[in-house]
Amino acid sequence: MRKAEIYRNGVLAGILTETDHRTYEFRYSSEYRNDNSKPAISLTLPKDQPVFHSDFLFPFFYNMLSEGTNRIVQSKQLKIDENDFFGLLMATAQYDTIGAITVKPVK
Repeated sequence: MRKAEIYRNGVLAGILTETDHRTYEFRYSSEYRNDNSKPAISLTLPKDQPVFHSDFLFPFFYNMLSEGTNRIVQSKQLKIDENDFFGLLMATAQYDTIGAITVKPVK
């Protein structure tokens, strides 16, 4: 099982988990979810539901990944299988992302 903290503008919004069965869960933190001044991290992950489950990496997170040649180069440099989307997300979305969301691995 692997986990990553999801931040929106530097504020912890929730935890993204990949299970051993390659299913995924996103869970909003209670503090973030209960703060009405904080928006949902995505229209597809509204705050009115605390937990989301999926059989594949949520499209919102998948779309943060590089495509094509860039993904191949990143996977070779980082020594991560180019089809390990969760691993690539944790390795490449920690600091300088386009948009407000960053992803930090939970050790």
